[in-house]
Amino acid sequence: MIKIYTDGSCIGNPGKGGWAAIIIINDKKTHITGSQKNTTNNQMELLAPIKALNKIPRGSKIQIFTDSKYVKSGITEWIHNWKKNGWKTANKQSVKNKELWTELDLLTGKFEIKWSWIKGHSTDKLNNEVDLLAREAANY
Repeated sequence: MIKIYTDGSCIGNPGKGGWAAIIIINDKKTHITGSQKNTTNNQMELLAPIKALNKIPRGSKIQIFTDSKYVKSGITEWIHNWKKNGWKTANKQSVKNKELWTELDLLTGKFEIKWSWIKGHSTDKLNNEVDLLAREAANY
């Protein structure tokens, strides 16, 4: 099973942002990162798994670790009602970051994914590593 650790960071919100992912395939660890000038933390949190999934062979079994409840709950729970309700929230508001959510949704359909939430800034070594990479990317 492929393991992916993802994180996003933003200096100011909105502000200068960075995203990062650590992809582990057969015990080989690969880092990918990127940054944007005028973005939000949530956009960077979403972009990290999108960019990582674009590096993985379709059909792979994957476990994605994120410390973002926004990403985990959004893609595993909320998105079903958003799509049913024409991309509106329960409060009848337009879903923020719809373009990123639709891209992530399309990508997730091409894999067998287990989403796992992990507590940020705690004892998980790889989560702390990906957090550092995302913060460094935001500072480029």
